[in-house]
Amino acid sequence: MDLNGKKIAILATHGFEQSELEVPRDRLIKAGATVEIVSIAAGEIRGWDKKDWGRPVKVNKTLDQAVAADYEAIVLPGGQINPDLLRVEPKALKFIKDIFDAKKIVAAVCHAPWLLIETGIADGRKMTSYKSIKTDVVNAGATWQDAEVVVDQGVVTSRNPGDLEAFSAKIIEEVKEGRHTRRSAA
Repeated sequence: MDLNGKKIAILATHGFEQSELEVPRDRLIKAGATVEIVSIAAGEIRGWDKKDWGRPVKVNKTLDQAVAADYEAIVLPGGQINPDLLRVEPKALKFIKDIFDAKKIVAAVCHAPWLLIETGIADGRKMTSYKSIKTDVVNAGATWQDAEVVVDQGVVTSRNPGDLEAFSAKIIEEVKEGRHTRRSAA
């Protein structure tokens, strides 16, 4: 129970890749963290599970209710739909940027690095992503690497659902070690 007393936000909306929300959520809870699903609106959000709509997940807080200072980290699941909807939501981008600016852990998998591009976090970082957005990541000023997990000063990125165990383990390690406290300002 390495993460007792730590609170972590998972920011998502409809169309999140089912496993990319559930696997990190479950691993973080198993490690002792309190995990809250934050979304645009209250109620439930529905995932995308391979080729069709997946299971709903209960939203714990809306972006209007969530305060960045309450969290040690934010996890951004991918899928194509979810990050594309979130990257045009000013409140979502502000929430991510506020957590980043507080030198806390920001973790994004698959297509979620689109959100790191929109917030300017990608610029100057080593990152990975789903292969189809590699050019987007590079054009945003990041150095793209083909690895299951890439960490650059508190920003954790992974490529796809096959990387979720390594992604989750690295988030736990970064939060446990308090890596955000040693990150220089970007």
